[in-house]
Amino acid sequence: MVAREDSARFFAADAFARHNGIECIEVAPGRAVVKMEVRDHHLNSHGTVHGGALFTLADTAFALASNSHGIPAAAINAQISYLTAAASGPLYAEAEEYAVNPKLASYTVRITNDAAEKIAIFQGMVYRKTPRRD
Repeated sequence: MVAREDSARFFAADAFARHNGIECIEVAPGRAVVKMEVRDHHLNSHGTVHGGALFTLADTAFALASNSHGIPAAAINAQISYLTAAASGPLYAEAEEYAVNPKLASYTVRITNDAAEKIAIFQGMVYRKTPRRD
């Protein structure tokens, strides 16, 4: 298990997430919740949240959850399915570990709004780097 301070430090180093206004709500082993307050710069030409903003939100939760065990993990595959459009309010991404082994781990991230409506579902896999033994 990784210390809470390590997760906070890991998130603080994510300049792209900060630039997009993403906040870390919770991190636990194999799990993370993040929040993004929708702003004008998140919107596309249809007036709804840009798919890239949704992907970034989900990817941030995925990164926090997959690195929550204290073993560096890097994404090797990710996909997202957009279920409905969002245009305002806070959005939440909740990542949950689906399967883990010494080298690979799989995660599902659900994006919802304040009314718990499903906005998107994201699935990703990481490669877990083998810890060095000194």
